[in-house]
Amino acid sequence: MIVLREMTIDDLALFKKWLYLPHVATWYHEPLDWIEEVEKQNDEYCWLHHFIVEDNGKPIGFCQYYACQDSGESWGGYTKLGGTYSVDYLIGNENYLKKGFGKQILQALIDKVKSHSDAKRIVVEPEPENMASCGLLVACGFDFDQNSGIYVKKL
Repeated sequence: MIVLREMTIDDLALFKKWLYLPHVATWYHEPLDWIEEVEKQNDEYCWLHHFIVEDNGKPIGFCQYYACQDSGESWGGYTKLGGTYSVDYLIGNENYLKKGFGKQILQALIDKVKSHSDAKRIVVEPEPENMASCGLLVACGFDFDQNSGIYVKKL
Protein backbone atom coordinates (compact mmCIF):
# COMPACT_ATOMS: atom_id res chain seq x y z
CA MET A 1 0.00 0.00 0.00
CA ILE A 2 1.38 3.38 -0.99
CA VAL A 3 1.43 6.61 0.98
CA LEU A 4 1.51 10.15 -0.37
CA ARG A 5 3.60 12.36 1.87
CA GLU A 6 4.07 16.06 1.37
CA MET A 7 7.15 16.80 -0.69
CA THR A 8 9.90 18.86 0.91
CA ILE A 9 12.94 20.57 -0.53
CA ASP A 10 14.95 17.60 0.77
CA ASP A 11 13.26 15.48 -1.91
CA LEU A 12 14.46 17.73 -4.73
CA ALA A 13 17.62 15.76 -5.61
CA LEU A 14 15.66 12.53 -6.07
CA PHE A 15 12.94 14.33 -8.03
CA LYS A 16 15.58 15.80 -10.36
CA LYS A 17 17.05 12.35 -10.90
CA TRP A 18 13.62 10.93 -11.80
CA LEU A 19 12.86 13.74 -14.26
CA TYR A 20 15.90 12.83 -16.35
CA LEU A 21 15.27 9.09 -16.49
CA PRO A 22 14.26 8.07 -20.03
CA HIS A 23 10.88 6.60 -19.03
CA VAL A 24 9.96 9.88 -17.29
CA ALA A 25 11.68 12.40 -19.57
CA THR A 26 9.64 11.13 -22.51
CA TRP A 27 6.51 12.64 -20.94
CA TYR A 28 7.84 15.28 -18.53
CA HIS A 29 9.23 17.87 -20.90
CA GLU A 30 10.89 21.02 -19.59
CA PRO A 31 12.31 19.47 -16.39
CA LEU A 32 13.63 22.84 -15.24
CA ASP A 33 10.03 24.13 -15.07
CA TRP A 34 9.00 21.19 -12.89
CA ILE A 35 12.04 21.74 -10.66
CA GLU A 36 11.27 25.47 -10.31
CA GLU A 37 7.71 24.68 -9.21
CA VAL A 38 9.02 22.46 -6.42
CA GLU A 39 11.73 24.94 -5.42
CA LYS A 40 9.09 27.67 -5.12
CA GLN A 41 6.29 25.50 -3.68
CA ASN A 42 6.05 27.64 -0.56
CA ASP A 43 5.90 30.90 -2.51
CA GLU A 44 4.94 31.45 -6.14
CA TYR A 45 3.60 27.90 -6.58
CA CYS A 46 1.92 27.46 -3.20
CA TRP A 47 -1.32 26.49 -4.99
CA LEU A 48 0.29 23.23 -6.14
CA HIS A 49 0.11 20.27 -3.75
CA HIS A 50 3.27 18.16 -4.25
CA PHE A 51 3.74 14.66 -2.88
CA ILE A 52 6.34 11.94 -2.84
CA VAL A 53 4.86 8.50 -3.28
CA GLU A 54 6.25 5.93 -0.88
CA ASP A 55 5.89 2.17 -0.72
CA ASN A 56 6.74 0.93 2.78
CA GLY A 57 8.75 4.11 3.39
CA LYS A 58 10.67 3.86 0.10
CA PRO A 59 10.25 6.79 -2.33
CA ILE A 60 9.01 5.48 -5.67
CA GLY A 61 7.38 8.44 -7.39
CA PHE A 62 5.95 11.94 -7.44
CA CYS A 63 2.47 13.34 -7.84
CA GLN A 64 0.61 16.60 -7.49
CA TYR A 65 -2.83 18.13 -7.76
CA TYR A 66 -4.16 21.66 -8.04
CA ALA A 67 -7.31 23.67 -8.56
CA CYS A 68 -7.39 24.66 -12.23
CA GLN A 69 -8.65 28.17 -11.42
CA ASP A 70 -5.36 28.80 -9.59
CA SER A 71 -3.28 27.73 -12.59
CA GLY A 72 -4.71 30.23 -15.06
CA GLU A 73 -5.29 27.38 -17.55
CA SER A 74 -8.68 27.04 -19.26
CA TRP A 75 -8.68 23.24 -19.58
CA GLY A 76 -10.99 23.27 -22.61
CA GLY A 77 -13.57 25.36 -20.77
CA TYR A 78 -13.75 23.09 -17.72
CA THR A 79 -12.11 25.67 -15.45
CA LYS A 80 -15.02 28.08 -16.01
CA LEU A 81 -17.42 25.48 -14.62
CA GLY A 82 -15.78 25.73 -11.18
CA GLY A 83 -14.67 22.88 -8.97
CA THR A 84 -12.17 21.63 -11.56
CA TYR A 85 -8.87 20.12 -10.47
CA SER A 86 -6.00 18.48 -12.32
CA VAL A 87 -3.40 15.90 -11.34
CA ASP A 88 0.04 14.77 -12.48
CA TYR A 89 1.87 11.60 -11.50
CA LEU A 90 5.01 9.64 -12.24
CA ILE A 91 6.75 6.52 -11.06
CA GLY A 92 10.44 7.28 -10.85
CA ASN A 93 11.66 3.91 -9.59
CA GLU A 94 11.64 1.62 -12.63
CA ASN A 95 11.16 -1.47 -10.44
CA TYR A 96 7.62 -0.26 -9.70
CA LEU A 97 6.47 0.14 -13.31
CA LYS A 98 3.67 -2.08 -14.66
CA LYS A 99 2.82 -3.48 -11.23
CA GLY A 100 -0.39 -1.59 -10.40
CA PHE A 101 1.22 1.26 -8.49
CA GLY A 102 0.01 3.85 -10.99
CA LYS A 103 -3.58 2.96 -10.18
CA GLN A 104 -2.89 3.27 -6.45
CA ILE A 105 -1.26 6.67 -6.95
CA LEU A 106 -4.10 7.98 -9.09
CA GLN A 107 -6.75 6.72 -6.65
CA ALA A 108 -4.91 8.39 -3.76
CA LEU A 109 -4.84 11.66 -5.72
CA ILE A 110 -8.56 11.37 -6.48
CA ASP A 111 -9.20 10.92 -2.76
CA LYS A 112 -7.12 14.02 -1.97
CA VAL A 113 -9.08 16.11 -4.48
CA LYS A 114 -12.40 14.76 -3.18
CA SER A 115 -11.52 16.13 0.26
CA HIS A 116 -12.07 19.66 -1.09
CA SER A 117 -15.69 20.72 -0.66
CA ASP A 118 -15.76 22.51 -4.03
CA ALA A 119 -14.35 19.58 -6.06
CA LYS A 120 -16.65 18.54 -8.91
CA ARG A 121 -14.29 17.02 -11.46
CA ILE A 122 -10.69 16.14 -12.27
CA VAL A 123 -9.26 16.81 -15.73
CA VAL A 124 -6.08 15.36 -17.20
CA GLU A 125 -4.53 15.74 -20.65
CA PRO A 126 -1.77 13.19 -21.21
CA GLU A 127 -0.12 13.02 -24.58
CA PRO A 128 -2.16 10.65 -26.79
CA GLU A 129 0.97 8.54 -27.33
CA ASN A 130 1.21 7.90 -23.58
CA MET A 131 -0.91 4.78 -23.79
CA ALA A 132 -0.09 3.69 -20.24
CA SER A 133 -1.39 6.93 -18.74
CA CYS A 134 -4.45 7.05 -21.02
CA GLY A 135 -5.32 3.47 -20.09
CA LEU A 136 -4.80 4.17 -16.41
CA LEU A 137 -7.19 7.11 -16.53
CA VAL A 138 -9.91 5.02 -18.15
CA ALA A 139 -9.32 2.21 -15.63
CA CYS A 140 -9.86 4.74 -12.82
CA GLY A 141 -13.18 5.97 -14.20
CA PHE A 142 -12.17 8.90 -16.37
CA ASP A 143 -14.09 9.56 -19.58
CA PHE A 144 -12.38 10.88 -22.70
CA ASP A 145 -13.88 14.12 -24.03
CA GLN A 146 -13.22 13.86 -27.77
CA ASN A 147 -13.95 17.55 -28.37
CA SER A 148 -11.25 18.78 -26.00
CA GLY A 149 -8.89 15.80 -25.89
CA ILE A 150 -9.17 15.85 -22.09
CA TYR A 151 -9.93 12.99 -19.71
CA VAL A 152 -12.60 13.93 -17.18
CA LYS A 153 -13.72 12.28 -13.96
CA LYS A 154 -16.84 13.59 -12.28
CA LEU A 155 -16.71 13.48 -8.48
